[in-house]
Amino acid sequence: MCGFAGFLGEADHPSGTERLLGAMAEAIAHRGPDGRGTFAAAAIGLAHVRLSIVGLNDGRQPMANAEGDIVIAFNGEIFNYVELRNELKARGCRFRTETDTEVLLQLYETFGDECLQRLNGDFAFAIWDGRRHRLLLARDRMGVRPLFYTRSHGTLYFASEIKALLEVPGVEAELDVLALDQIFTLWAPIAPRTAFRNILELEPGSLLTVEDGVLTQKPYWSLQFPDIGDAADRGEVAREEELAALLMDAVRLRMRADVPVGAYLSGGLDSSLITALAAPMAPQGLNTFSVAFDSREHDESPFQQMVAENLGTRHRSVRCGAGDIAADFPEVVRFAERPVLRTAPAPLHRLSGLVRSAGMKVVLTGEGADEVFAGYDIFREARVRRFCARQPQSRLRPHLFRRLYPYLPGLKQQSPDYLAAFFGAGSDHPEDPLFSHRPRFRSTAAAKIFYSDDLRLMLKGYDAAEELASRLPADFRRWHPLHQAQYLEARFLLPGYILSSQGDRMAMAHGVEGRFPFLDHRLVEFSSRLSPEMKLRGLEEKHILRKVAKGVVPDGILRRSKQPYRAPDSSAFVAPGGHAYVTDCLGEGEIAAAGLFNPKAVTRLHQKCRTSPASGFRDNAAFVGILSTQLWHKQFVRKSPPTLTAMPAATIAAAE
Repeated sequence: MCGFAGFLGEADHPSGTERLLGAMAEAIAHRGPDGRGTFAAAAIGLAHVRLSIVGLNDGRQPMANAEGDIVIAFNGEIFNYVELRNELKARGCRFRTETDTEVLLQLYETFGDECLQRLNGDFAFAIWDGRRHRLLLARDRMGVRPLFYTRSHGTLYFASEIKALLEVPGVEAELDVLALDQIFTLWAPIAPRTAFRNILELEPGSLLTVEDGVLTQKPYWSLQFPDIGDAADRGEVAREEELAALLMDAVRLRMRADVPVGAYLSGGLDSSLITALAAPMAPQGLNTFSVAFDSREHDESPFQQMVAENLGTRHRSVRCGAGDIAADFPEVVRFAERPVLRTAPAPLHRLSGLVRSAGMKVVLTGEGADEVFAGYDIFREARVRRFCARQPQSRLRPHLFRRLYPYLPGLKQQSPDYLAAFFGAGSDHPEDPLFSHRPRFRSTAAAKIFYSDDLRLMLKGYDAAEELASRLPADFRRWHPLHQAQYLEARFLLPGYILSSQGDRMAMAHGVEGRFPFLDHRLVEFSSRLSPEMKLRGLEEKHILRKVAKGVVPDGILRRSKQPYRAPDSSAFVAPGGHAYVTDCLGEGEIAAAGLFNPKAVTRLHQKCRTSPASGFRDNAAFVGILSTQLWHKQFVRKSPPTLTAMPAATIAAAE
């Protein structure tokens, strides 16, 4: 696990190529505190910062083949590298190191771009093929590891984080206002767009090549589901056995490392199951880590302790109060490199610091299970909304909404009419491809009432949700409604927010690598072939996963109601004696200078959150979104006042 940066073309830097590569590497040094290296030749340069996990003594990068004409800079892990190494040895390949990096290098030499189909891993890499004068950039299937790129004066620059690209002379930090509107609707920009104008993200499961001056980008893998009614289950018991074997193997592969591997333990089903499978595979015992909240509404520490004691892990937790979230938030925004609408990344930033302080740098997590096995409340909510839509006059059916959110006691007292209106029952057409997510998008977009007049004018006629709908695959409408909802989560929100702002960027801020067994592509493909009822049975989420977990995790974990990971939002910033930067960023002068929000409206919102700690979703999302946008602007944008220009959607392809 590492970070890399580089360029193809004539690099522009007053002190030369090596200085440029050094500056780009320094900007992402947190990703690789264990070593650095560079490679430079005519019109090509690569820089690498290393977090040593596999091949501790012989994994220096950039790494070249024996002839020196193919060079790789690699971020991530190839979990099946042992099997691939044996296959290559049988073909006559010889190895100089014990690393997965060299396996990937020789796999490319043997199979070319087709090597991507053989990889089981979380990765992003750059390969310079000097024989063909060809650059290959590639990213893993689910988008676990990041990769960004831009063009300046005819040269292509690329890096694991945008910070490195901003070290390039001529690459300016400017806001893409369409990306901001996407964040304030969908929670994340729609890749390849990023918060930075003219800086793009390589999409998950994609490769980008440059050969003879021609840049080509294409997918090598995509998430697919069967046509509605075509999913064939070979008997539930057989499917459970297949899932158990796949999950065990996914954990086994991700326990491979030359350093100890620990686990995040949230107290929910997913992390508990991963921890239970990993514990017997840790010969020296398993270290587990969790976040405990001062707020009882958010705290899950009793369940974390239950699992840790049941499995006998060495457990550590970091306590996170509202003041801690506020203290860490500026750093969270700097590492996320985009505005965020929730404070949830902040405790995870603190958690990775705990892991690193314990002398560890690899952890397994349960992330991905909700997307892959339909565990989110949004899937159940969509099912109830469809049920209500079939009898829109029914006053009994809306009562089902109360069963979805036991951790929100306020819903228990609401009338059927209120529940139907709140969840949008009857307001969306079931044939709408975004049906499952419309309530979330509407609730989030309500925060746009705080936009400035100038920003509204720029966005006139633009609809982020409709752009998302235009990006859906041609066969999307042939899928079951649950599979449509899963695709929206797994293809857009998972890589766009969960794996980036809450995942890679928060862990790598402290040089910690997260590994995600549930995102093993074999598991993802297995689940996509399951019938919807194997995942969401009635209103029971993750049905088949619960079957596999029975007898493996404590019964108390299986019986508990689902509680999604949440953290205090606006209340974290408005306590007496709070942080001065909050008042500074939300001051009318600062808001006006940035030009993105209405100063008077933001002042009223700030005052409301001070006096009403139980602010609703809209106010919380608006408060955190505005504050993070102001912090992002202050930390990254170099021009004042900002250039409020967006890259039109139609020009994205041309920019690539």
